[in-house]
Amino acid sequence: MRLVPWVLFAALLGACLPSWSQQNSVKRKIIIDQDAAGPAGTDQQSMLLLIQSPQTEVLGITVVTGDAWLKEEVAHTLRMLELIGRTDIPVVPGAEYPLVRRRDATEMWELQFGMIPWLGAWTPRRYHPADQLGEMPEGLPTTKPASEDAAHFLIEMVHKYPHEVSIYEGGPMTNLALAISIDPESAGLAKELVFMGASLNPATDDPEFVNAPRHEFNLWFDPEAAHIVLLAPWKRIVCTTVDISVKTRLRQQLIDEIKSGSSPAARYIGTYAHLRGQYNYLWDELAAAAWIDPSLITKTDRRYLDVDLDRGAGYGDTLSWSENDKPKIVGPPVEIQVDLDTQKLYRMFVGLLKAPTPKQ
Repeated sequence: MRLVPWVLFAALLGACLPSWSQQNSVKRKIIIDQDAAGPAGTDQQSMLLLIQSPQTEVLGITVVTGDAWLKEEVAHTLRMLELIGRTDIPVVPGAEYPLVRRRDATEMWELQFGMIPWLGAWTPRRYHPADQLGEMPEGLPTTKPASEDAAHFLIEMVHKYPHEVSIYEGGPMTNLALAISIDPESAGLAKELVFMGASLNPATDDPEFVNAPRHEFNLWFDPEAAHIVLLAPWKRIVCTTVDISVKTRLRQQLIDEIKSGSSPAARYIGTYAHLRGQYNYLWDELAAAAWIDPSLITKTDRRYLDVDLDRGAGYGDTLSWSENDKPKIVGPPVEIQVDLDTQKLYRMFVGLLKAPTPKQ
């Protein structure tokens, strides 16, 4: 038997296997589940980061009521995609209400336990009926959302691409909980869950958290959904908490830097982004950016998470345990982001939003 010369063997091997550059060019699949208030703001800006990343394939955007009502969030998202030329990405409407929590019951809760600063779509100063759009300064969309519902879309995608799809969760977890309730295997078929939510012990003078350090809107708005999701058998969970989010700031300088760009995303942000009060954190943007480039995170911890479902003062608050004191019934461990390279985040934030829109 003749030995194949090494050069010929190497050539044959190279023909059979993709090059490193080809392997690295394979895009990472992700579904964005978001309470997509707009225009601009943390919800739309986090979606833009994921869309603008050349290494990301956004399979779809599933929308849930949270920071605003579902109908207006869908409209803002459709219009954003029109303005940046990415109408190929499906927008899939999801849950309009939490599983259990209701506005009138929350108002009664506040009378007993104190006011909640941010109620999302229910916030009194911004409230309007769920079937109204509210203000649309960017104009009404001409494209339409998908006819499928978010829960079934999520199930369909993880079955179509088993162990390949990352789920990015930037809002309340109602859509994910419905998907898991319909198909308990769906969580285990995803590659991972990455979410912005939970609050442990943030170092801040922000009045929203000083007296309620375990309160965080995304988990609080639909605590029963969060409980279902956090106990599901995900292969990996990564969490961007309030604790790390409050270490970031959206400054006018960042908006001005993006505004100097000529890309569709830069024009969108330059036109509609604005600072909202004293505290302007890059909430969802950090979760999205850290998924794109995990090296942004310089320190992590490992906890087990759940949500307080008692109807008392702590209803909706974050519960957490270490390996040594976790309860018998608990979900998979969660990788908690603790610290970050803020300057690297800001450079990435500006760079991606100023970059040309990736090809469809």
